[in-house]
Parts: sequence; C-alpha cells; structure tokens
Amino acid sequence: MVRRLLPTLVALGCGLLALGWGLVSLQRLFAQETEDAHAQLRSYREEVERYAAEALRQKLSQRLAESIPAINQAVEDPLVPADGLYLYFRKHQFLPRLPRPRPGGKMPAWHLYVALYQSLEDLPAEDAWKERLGRLRAIEAALAAGNRPRAERLLEALLRHRADHPLPAAEEIPFTVLLAERLQRGADTPALIHGLVHGGLAEEFGGMAMGAGLQRDLLRECQRFSQPDFDFLRERILELSAALGVPSDAFQARVQELGTGAIVVPSTLSEPTLIGERWYLEAEGEIVRGVAVQLDELLLAITHELRERELLRAEDRVRLGRITAVQPLSTLKLQAVIPRWAAAEEDIARRYGFKTMLVAICGALAVAIVVLAGLGQHRKYRFLELKSDFVATVSHELRTPLASIRLLAETLERRAGGTPEVRDYPARIIQATDGLHFLVENILSFNRIDKGRWVPRFTQVRLEELIGALRADLAGATRVPVHLTADVGETELWADPALLRLLLSNLGRNACAYNHRDPVELSVHVHAIAGNGCTVLFGDNGIGIPESEWENVFQDFYRLTQPGPEVHGSGLGLALCRRIMHVHGGEIRVAASGPQGTTFALTFPEPHR
Repeated sequence: MVRRLLPTLVALGCGLLALGWGLVSLQRLFAQETEDAHAQLRSYREEVERYAAEALRQKLSQRLAESIPAINQAVEDPLVPADGLYLYFRKHQFLPRLPRPRPGGKMPAWHLYVALYQSLEDLPAEDAWKERLGRLRAIEAALAAGNRPRAERLLEALLRHRADHPLPAAEEIPFTVLLAERLQRGADTPALIHGLVHGGLAEEFGGMAMGAGLQRDLLRECQRFSQPDFDFLRERILELSAALGVPSDAFQARVQELGTGAIVVPSTLSEPTLIGERWYLEAEGEIVRGVAVQLDELLLAITHELRERELLRAEDRVRLGRITAVQPLSTLKLQAVIPRWAAAEEDIARRYGFKTMLVAICGALAVAIVVLAGLGQHRKYRFLELKSDFVATVSHELRTPLASIRLLAETLERRAGGTPEVRDYPARIIQATDGLHFLVENILSFNRIDKGRWVPRFTQVRLEELIGALRADLAGATRVPVHLTADVGETELWADPALLRLLLSNLGRNACAYNHRDPVELSVHVHAIAGNGCTVLFGDNGIGIPESEWENVFQDFYRLTQPGPEVHGSGLGLALCRRIMHVHGGEIRVAASGPQGTTFALTFPEPHR
C-alpha cells in the first residue's frame, strides 16, 4: 500500500511545496506593494516637510536681514525700540539692552545736584565747579537782562568748555539736568537746551560724548546710578521734556525695558539657530545678530503658501516637530499634518490584511485538498487492494471446481461416447470449462501484472512455436472453423513464452467472438524488422473496430457495444495484451480496422539480455 501511495504522496508533496512557494512569493509581493505604498506616502510627506523647512529657513533669514538696519539703529540710539532685536559682540550683549541701575539706597547724584543748586544761590562752590557755575550765572544774567544773543554765545562757550573738560557721567548728567532746568524759558528756551534734553548736540559741543540728549545719556549710563538716583534724574528729565514740549514716550518705554533682555546663548554658534522657539540667531565672526520670531505665524504663512501650490488641502497644516532649547536650523524638523494620509495608511493596512487573509485561506485550502487527495488515494488503492484480493481469491477458488468438472467431463466422454443422444455433451462441457478456465487465467494474470507480482521469465522463443500453440488453443475454444495462416519464418523473440501465448490467445479468441463469418480467418506475419526488434501483425476477418474506439478498447473492463447477439466477456482481454506488451518493453495498437477485419500491430523492441 505504502509503495503504491508513495508516487502520489511525492506528487502531492511537490505540488504543495510549489503552491506554498507561490503563496509565499505572492505574500512577499503584497508586502512589497504595501511597503511601496507606505514609502510613497512617506516620500510625499518628507518632500512637503523638506520644502516647508527650507521655506522656514528662508523666511527666518529674510526676517533677520530686514532687521539689521533696525539693529544698527538701536545700538546707536538708546531711544530706538530694541524689543525683538539681538546683538552680541565681543562677549558683550548690546541688544536686548541689559544695563540697569545699581541696587542700593545711596544717592550721590541727588546730593551733587542739591550742592550745585545751592552753589548757584551764592553759596561757596568747590573749585572743580567754579568755572562751570560762573559761566552758568553769566548766562542767567544775560537772559534776565533780555540780551538773548549774548546768552546764546555764553551758552555755546559753556558747552564747549564742558566738551573740553568732560566729567564722569555720574557728575555730568546731574549738572546737565540742572543747567537745562535753570535755562529753560518755555517757548523762549534756547535751541541748544532742546538739544541737551532730547535732540542732541553737534559734535563741537560734545555730541559724541555726553551730548546726545539727557534722555539718551541717562539710558546709556543708567548702570552708573543707584536706583533712587536714576528715578530722581528720570523724573527731572521728564519734567524738562514736558516743559520744553519734546517727546518723552520713547524715553519712558525704554526705561521700562531696562534689564529685561537677558538671553542665554551658547558660547559658539556654528550655524543659524533657534533659541527657545522665540529667537533666531546668526553668527558672523565675532558678531551674533538675532531677531525675535513668531514661529506659529511663519508656519501659518508657509501653510498658506503650500495650499496655493496645491501641495496641501484646506484641512492640512504644517507644525513644529520636537524642538530643543537650542535648536540648530539644519536639524529642525517640521511635521506635515495631513488627515487624509492617516486614512490612506489605514486603507493600505486594511487591504494588506485582507490579502494576507486570502493567502492564508488559500494555504489552508491547499493543505486541506492535499489531505483529502491523500485520503482519497488511500481509499482508492485500498479499494483496488480489496478488489485484487477478491479477484485472486475468487479465481483461485474457481480453479479447483473447474479442474474437477473437466476431469469428470473427460471421463463421461470416454464412457458415453457411443450414445448418440449424449455424444456431444462431454465436448460441450469441456469447451465451456476451457472458456471459464481461460477467463480465470486472464483475471489472475491481469491482477498479478497490475500489482507487479508477475516475474517474467525471458528466453529465446521461436514465433513459429507460439503460432502452433495458438492453433491448439483455438481448436477447442470455438465451434466455428478457424483458418490460421502464418508467415513468420525463423523469427525469434526475447520474451516470456507464457505471457506471449496468453497474448496471442486473447487476440485469437476476440477475433472468433467478434466475427460473423465462417470460417474465421486469422493471419500472423512479421511486417518489419529493425535491427533485432520487429513488428508482428495479427489480422482477422471480424466485424472491425470503429476508429474512435481504437484506444478505448485497451482500457480495463471496456467492451464494445455491437449490434446483433451479445458477446460475453470480461473486458480485460485487450487491456491484458497491452500490459503484456509493456512487460516486454513494446506496444500494441490497432494498425487498421474495417468491415473486412482488424489488424493489430505488436512492436517488440531490440532485446536487452
């Protein structure tokens, strides 16, 4: 059983392996297709994010370039707003402005102011202030006398003296405040006094030193004063500004900004950098410039730009990825938030899962089919085994009673040979017994060859001897005369004599059974000889075989349906003939057939001894 199932199992195994390989390859294709789809989405997202990041870099760089003039102006003029601007040069931060008044309660500037004021009221003054206070008294006297040109000449001289003999800012600013207060006359105030408070003086009057205006000078030198002194001077300057009608809003705003611009910046900046998501800085040698930015606004502008380019839809946007406190711009990552991509990725995953499930189902079906096929083949061969065993048993059991019937018929023939009424009974019994015996032999031989149990005994066989044996076999097989002609010469075959005799006997008996002529004409001759192989032609004058049935007649248990009386038989004769020829390495076929008879061609190969 196992030997007969082995080819089927091997074939099923190979088929299962091939199918498994195909399913694995298909699954790999599905996986690759899914990965390609994800990669396409990732590529598109990365391209959008790369474009957005580059656009952000350009906007930040452009924003800083546009702010450079404002940075330079804010450094030069303390009254110019510096909010959102950054400048670091030679280890010093200029913007946002860091200086602020010193802590503490001492008020040396106030004391100096009071002392100078009292000195102007004819109290003795220190030697360092005698020159300046004397000039100031002269200016006041000229103004009091109504001599404005003289007062202006004296004021110019005082300012030149101040420029030529500068004092520390902690002394110069209180004196300048006192000077402006003493000389301001509302609408009649000299122009130089307006410059002292707000507009600034020409270079010849100390414009590059302490002549930029009291508002600017106090802001620039605020760290030289204590907080009380600074507040005192600020109030005096605001009163002067109000009295002279000069603007002071910028001054007050800058006062509020003092000391609020400290930014922690890395010691070295190798590339454009974001600090705390608010400051954008660029380094150029020893100079570091920066500008405060609103990243949300810039990203919103970039999002609109991408929408205009049809790279994003209305529901899509660009946002910042993870960002550190100090983020180099080259490592800045933006994220494109596109809801439809999430749905697309879910759809890709869903389709991949569905395809994977189909592959798994196909694999399970393949395994089930293989198992069922194996079980089916096992049942088939088990049935064939049972059939073969049954045939062998029945055939074996028929041999013994057939032998007894023949023996008794021969005895009856000898003893009743002289009685006319029963003279032919023994012969008819013997003939029927021989037919039944031949049928049993056919079944047994077919079963043994089909199961591979027949061990052929090859020997050199003269074809003429087989023809003689055929005449003897056919003599008692039919009541119709048989005329057999043979032209085989000295042809010899390397074959099993018993099998060849059985083959020729089957062909002869079929020719007699399927024949309406009297006598039955049979012919055997060698048609062709090729080397040591040959083709033997076996002809008859029977009813013929339709051409469409030439191959069917060699099938197991196949019998032709012909008009006329029914012909009894097992349907194994020609099937057994083909198996016998296969045992000899040859073949049998219908060479020609028609109403005049049928010719079979038996081709024997070159013998291998």
